[in-house]
Amino acid sequence: MPTQTTANINTGTGAVATKPAAFYDKVLLKTLRARSFAHDKLAQTKNMPKNAGDTVNFRRIGVLAPATTPLAEAVTPAGNSATVTAISATTKQYGDFLEFSDVVDFQQVDPIVAEYAKEQGVQASETKDAIVRDELNGGSNVMYAGGRTSRATLAVGDKPTIDLYRKAALTLKKNKVRPAMGGKYVVFLTPEVVFDLLDDAKFIKAYEIAQNNKPFIDGEIADVYGIKFIETEAGTGKIFTGAGAAGANVHSSVMVGEEAYGVTKINGEGDVQTIVKALGSSGTADPLNQRQSIGWKINAFVAKRLKEEAIVRIESVPSNA
Repeated sequence: MPTQTTANINTGTGAVATKPAAFYDKVLLKTLRARSFAHDKLAQTKNMPKNAGDTVNFRRIGVLAPATTPLAEAVTPAGNSATVTAISATTKQYGDFLEFSDVVDFQQVDPIVAEYAKEQGVQASETKDAIVRDELNGGSNVMYAGGRTSRATLAVGDKPTIDLYRKAALTLKKNKVRPAMGGKYVVFLTPEVVFDLLDDAKFIKAYEIAQNNKPFIDGEIADVYGIKFIETEAGTGKIFTGAGAAGANVHSSVMVGEEAYGVTKINGEGDVQTIVKALGSSGTADPLNQRQSIGWKINAFVAKRLKEEAIVRIESVPSNA
């Protein structure tokens, strides 16, 4: 998971003006570390140096087939040619802020502002997680529950099954994708999908056999059939609202193998900054010193799929969707 740190920008003056900003900065840092978000846990971190632009280019060499034709004596073979695929990722800025009137007293560390600072810490973490989640869900390899052939045809009753996840893992194996960690593929599930899987007879049987396995990832509910099942926090998994038949909510589960995706930031610029603007810092835009704000910003961050063949999306309509 990318390291998350904070920096502070304070436009006030004097010792008193800097103290409240320092307090809020610590609140933000604590909140970012207190919550666990799943989707970037297995991402490859690709940092870029400063002053090198905002775009990183990855290069992949195509798979070379086995050379099974014997060499003839003194005859040089025709040789092979390598294919190189370029993958580009461009970092972007993210952030948000809240304004307060002069009734709120920053210098006395108003408890209302402190609570907003905590919420902004969660918002920053959820923003990064959502960016990674949406990138993963943009992949081209998709399987549908209930034998359906498209998202629009998924309906109530097309519940997720352990056989569907085993088939997804088989697809990764056929693609010669190595496991994501510990010799296992990893799949991210919504709580609603987990609810149905825990009633699947094959899942229950395998779970009971392997129940002594210790989880290695936060949110891991099981390690069966060569797959680690990770439950995301409620509201953070991918749901295609109303996208199924008769307006059914379609839930996505994403299975990944080794080096399937990455997150990239510019060194020192991908962390969260707390930005405090004191009363009167806007100059003539705030002539009566009535407005102040606290916000956060990420200067450079991007998530990118690196191997399409190492990602499989499983779509279904859980019974509690």
